[in-house]
Amino acid sequence: MIIQPTVFNDSRGFFYESYNRNSFLENGLDYIFVQDNHSRSKYGVLRGLHFQNPPFAQTKLVRVTRGKVLDIALDIRIGSPTYLQHLAIELSEENKTQLLIPQGFAHGFVVLSEDVEFMYKCDNFYNKAADGGILFNDSSLEIDWEIPIADMIISEKDLSHPQAKNAIFNFPFEKFTKTI
Repeated sequence: MIIQPTVFNDSRGFFYESYNRNSFLENGLDYIFVQDNHSRSKYGVLRGLHFQNPPFAQTKLVRVTRGKVLDIALDIRIGSPTYLQHLAIELSEENKTQLLIPQGFAHGFVVLSEDVEFMYKCDNFYNKAADGGILFNDSSLEIDWEIPIADMIISEKDLSHPQAKNAIFNFPFEKFTKTI
């Protein structure tokens, strides 16, 4: 779900609500976020595609406060009509767009600017034993990361993820229809 907050600009700068629980509830989104994460990365850093297996699966509300990324959400809900399809969206400090990524989606991003500060809320605590991942360049996923692979900086962990067909996950499909 793409969330575009109302931004108030004036000669002093800007103001916007990056999260409002009442707005979420009014739109049928009943998430209780329990953990905030903040990362800083330089151009070409690719993080992903990550997920947490049940019962530690996480819904994430992601945004960029400095710089620009290409953000990817990959549907891994078994039985979904969009199974193994992805959404690619640019998140930046300029557009202030946010992405709500429900449980059952793998997530990743690549830094398109000189550097980036990336923030996200999670509705479940991180659990190392529940870590899962899918190889970022699995050709069956047809993800265009928008920068040359030679420019990418990728952790050994992310390079060792399996292709989607060999990844282990068990997320049932649940229809997700609300927008705000």
